[in-house]
Amino acid sequence: QVQLVESGGGSVQAGGSLRLSCAASGYTYSNYCMGWFRQVSGKEREGVATLSSGGRYKYYADSVKGRFTISRDNAKNTLYLQMTSLKPEDTAMYYCAASSSWYPCATPGIRIADFGYWGQGTQVTVSS
Repeated sequence: QVQLVESGGGSVQAGGSLRLSCAASGYTYSNYCMGWFRQVSGKEREGVATLSSGGRYKYYADSVKGRFTISRDNAKNTLYLQMTSLKPEDTAMYYCAASSSWYPCATPGIRIADFGYWGQGTQVTVSS
């Protein structure tokens, strides 16, 4: 049973940094394409970043390029999202997601429908 547990969210002032973590269990983590998504209450969930199983392919939403970095430690079954220069518009619930297919992480674009496994989310609040 795939389980994803996010942590590291919190409240920070604009310009600050946070690092989110996603602990994975119940499957062969190193074989899965992973991603971070976020959602503001009342709005659609949007993709933030994806990372292929071996770390070769990374894609970012235009809104976070140059500020966020996705990484993974396959030995620890953990996915990370380092967020810097945070803005109030980054405020959202952040979700970790996994896909057993290589395709979502090897092609440009971040598509919610490609990911079948989701965590419960961790809240990030950025104040101005």
